[in-house]
Amino acid sequence: MNTTVRPKTLLEKTKFDVTIKRLCHQLIEVHNDFSETVLIGLQPRGIFLARRIQNELEKIIAKKINTGELDTTFYRDDFRKKELIPNRTNIDFLIEDKNVVLIDDVLFTGRTIRSGLDAMLAFGRPKDVELLVLVDRRFSRNVPIQAKYVGITIDSIASQNVRVEWKESDGKDMVTLLDK
Repeated sequence: MNTTVRPKTLLEKTKFDVTIKRLCHQLIEVHNDFSETVLIGLQPRGIFLARRIQNELEKIIAKKINTGELDTTFYRDDFRKKELIPNRTNIDFLIEDKNVVLIDDVLFTGRTIRSGLDAMLAFGRPKDVELLVLVDRRFSRNVPIQAKYVGITIDSIASQNVRVEWKESDGKDMVTLLDK
């Protein structure tokens, strides 16, 4: 008897696209023309969402949106405990006195976001910082961090894993919940 547990699909392509469009419209309601707002995707997987958000926003408001990529490797509290491979940081604009929207794919314990906040301060002091995530695993925080913009919220246990697949790197857009 095969007892293999199949992953549960949380978002497939159509809902994935609709969710990103909804997040963009929520951002526009708050940030209008983005003249005082920048987007920063957290490496490694938040950059895919940041680029998608940027592309969709630029289609809607017909204006270039400053978007950067931030590596948090050396700011993580578990840096010396794991073999972490640094990624590239690419922020070629000022964040001083700007509204910053930090973007990541999954909010789980909040530790990556905390390290992102620390890393971001090396580029200046923003006026305001908001968090946008595709998936919020709300019952697993180690630090008191909450996203302002959320694609979907799920209730999961620590032994489960959320997998976000991006067509740019994985060949398809999909979010699944897996048992470890």
